[in-house]
Amino acid sequence: MATRSMEMSDQDLAAEVKTWLAANWDSEKRCERGVDRLNIKSWLGKLVDSGYSVPTWSPDWFGRGFNSKQARIIDNILKAHQVPGRSQDRYNLGAVTVYRMGSYALKTELLRDMLTGDVSCLLYSEPNAGSDLAGVRTKAEWVAGPDGGEYVVTGQKVWTTNAKEAAYGMLLARTDWDVPKHGGISFFIFPMKQDGVEIRPINQITGESEFNEIFITEARVPARYIVGELNGGWKVLQTALAYERLIMGEGATERQGKEKSAVPPLVELAKRHGKLDDPVLRQKIAQAVAYRHLNALNMKRAKQEILANGSSSLMSLGKLAMSRIQHGEAKVAGEILGANSLLDGDDFPDSADMNFDSAKAYMNSIGGGSDQIQRNIISERILGLPREIEVDRNMPFRDVKSG
Repeated sequence: MATRSMEMSDQDLAAEVKTWLAANWDSEKRCERGVDRLNIKSWLGKLVDSGYSVPTWSPDWFGRGFNSKQARIIDNILKAHQVPGRSQDRYNLGAVTVYRMGSYALKTELLRDMLTGDVSCLLYSEPNAGSDLAGVRTKAEWVAGPDGGEYVVTGQKVWTTNAKEAAYGMLLARTDWDVPKHGGISFFIFPMKQDGVEIRPINQITGESEFNEIFITEARVPARYIVGELNGGWKVLQTALAYERLIMGEGATERQGKEKSAVPPLVELAKRHGKLDDPVLRQKIAQAVAYRHLNALNMKRAKQEILANGSSSLMSLGKLAMSRIQHGEAKVAGEILGANSLLDGDDFPDSADMNFDSAKAYMNSIGGGSDQIQRNIISERILGLPREIEVDRNMPFRDVKSG
């Protein structure tokens, strides 16, 4: 199945995917055909082997070599049938980073497991290195041993999603303290299920606990699990962050289970509360809908660039725009509800949704680099404005003041 099919027509591709699904997937039961209950690892393995899970990747690495248009055809069909494991060439951050930047040996060892259920979390931010990730102080020290030796890791990470479920962490750690900060960082695929890794959940204002703080004390990672070059982690990070911002720019941080409708949610909300004839609110709703459509167009452009180059500063536009969209729509919802926006609980679902969305919007404003960082990236890399002054940029990191 995993052969290059660039010359296949859209109609033939759609027919091929539907035929394969008919033979392998039971849409009503949401499981493999002929199986009573979904075994997610077995299913993901079957989808990966078909080439439909990562259709834009090389046939050498579970893909089909399709372009982004063909990938959308596959994604739309799989989405309509509620198939798990689709679009991993965009949304599986660990697998994407290993595919784009990892060695042949690392891809051979880890990539299939990452695509068939081994979750990865992000071990980037630290209590004193959030907006400036180049300031990380988690240290990784090499020790001799077979197969290239290993690194002993000690430090603290924070704001880590899915840490308890993760098999691996995408770890940014300091491996050279005697060079400027950007040049002494390495990027590891870090085994999470080991002694020396303590995970503490963080309670959020929404009532969720998606985030965690991670305490690492003399934990181990094989030297062969470095992604890219030793001390070349900053370059790898840019690729990983570009895909994270792609996900966030498409609204991944919005409330899970939120019903999708052809009618914009703000329009439905205004109808339910008798406010759709208010000309001021109609204008604000129209502006909110326009922002979503504009961001969708920008994200299409950014996806083309990221497929071609491996990263894209345009992702910062989409990520920042989605923050603006989420905060803005929550504000308009509050204006529609008026005094009812002060209510909450199961008896007032519209008010509860508005309050949840207002609080949840801050996740998009912080994750993947804060809104302020995105503005810096846009100004410097897209608009070509002068860089922000960094007095410690060319200083050996050992001499950088911390507090």
